Amino acid sequence: MTANRLSQSPGPIGVFDSGYGGLTILSGIRRLMPEYDYIYLGDNARAPYGTRSFEVVRDFTRQAVEYLFEKGCHLVVLGCNTASAKALRSFQQLYLPQIDPARRVLGIIIPTAEIIGSITWSRHVGVLATEGTIRSRSYNIEIEKRYPDIRVTGVPCPMWVPLVENNEASGDGADYFVEKYLRQLLVADDQIDTVILGCTHYPMLVPKIRRVLDQLHPGMNIVEQGTYVAESLRNYLDRHPEMDAKCSRGGKVRYLTTESAEKFSERACLFLNERVEVESVVLGETAERL
Repeated sequence: MTANRLSQSPGPIGVFDSGYGGLTILSGIRRLMPEYDYIYLGDNARAPYGTRSFEVVRDFTRQAVEYLFEKGCHLVVLGCNTASAKALRSFQQLYLPQIDPARRVLGIIIPTAEIIGSITWSRHVGVLATEGTIRSRSYNIEIEKRYPDIRVTGVPCPMWVPLVENNEASGDGADYFVEKYLRQLLVADDQIDTVILGCTHYPMLVPKIRRVLDQLHPGMNIVEQGTYVAESLRNYLDRHPEMDAKCSRGGKVRYLTTESAEKFSERACLFLNERVEVESVVLGETAERL
């Protein structure tokens, strides 16, 4: 794909995730900026990304962003912690300049890292995320870069995404795994006063997380990303009016998935509390799975 193939007309803001969790990011953005148009793309056929290699995540993310660019997006938000951790930097530095230097791809880790210093008072912060995000140490790097006095401890929670996507977030079966990972985190550092939910699925588990933390460590701050990412995006557009002018305003949303449209619509209800119309699309290797 080359720059001359890309439309220069105003287009929607793209939001990409490997699955459904990015819908929590989209919801936060839409609450703050309902006037814009959006395209949400979930690569559900190849999810989850959390256990995949850096190379595979970068390749899948490139295919998704390229697709959103071709659909008219000048700005794409990686509403996926794993993609933000494993693919964003190389994409910004190496790939974008070759395609169209005027387009932008933003992640969701830095907005969270930027505000964490104003939330924690003990200067001990926990991160709960997928194995891939924890292994990348992206939160440690971005937080310590801004706040060298903050100690960051991460714990992977491999069972939380399957629980959410199988509609078990509110069921009794989730209790064991919620408590298990929270105990692991507090054993690693009992001075933590703030927990970052470093996966966009995890807000669906907040009631259980809050209940367990109230028992184990009362007064803990729980940081969900949707609000902070939305505020960061709004600030970005305010600081870059040239990009703001390229974002169309009609209040419309398109939902795309590399999986079954019907399946996506059903599960999206868990995150959006409404049924939405969905289109199935093909990205690279997903052609063999649809």
